Amino acid sequence: MINQLRIYSVPPHNRGPFLDRFRDHAARIMGTYGFRIQAMWTSETDEALKFVYLLAWDSEAQMKDAWAAFMDDQEWKDIKVATSAAHGDFVLGIEDMVLTPTDFSNGIGGSA
Repeated sequence: MINQLRIYSVPPHNRGPFLDRFRDHAARIMGTYGFRIQAMWTSETDEALKFVYLLAWDSEAQMKDAWAAFMDDQEWKDIKVATSAAHGDFVLGIEDMVLTPTDFSNGIGGSA
């Protein structure tokens, strides 16, 4: 098992529309492709909203296949176009980390 940590930087003025879009659309569509969202957080500064979420995957191959399917999903593509037209840029940047547990980890995904 591996985890994936994603951190999105969102313009402060798009806080509400971004969170609504993720909650109402992205998370739902992701679920149809096997995404297992473990937790979601926000961290805010004057410059940006940081939206952070943790995913669990059985393997990197599963993760890559699911992301490819999600990004190719026509409903998701249409939602992104519509919400961007209404609110402008939603995401200033994305940090993406694949987290592989150590053999001495006892946290999420650990084996000890």
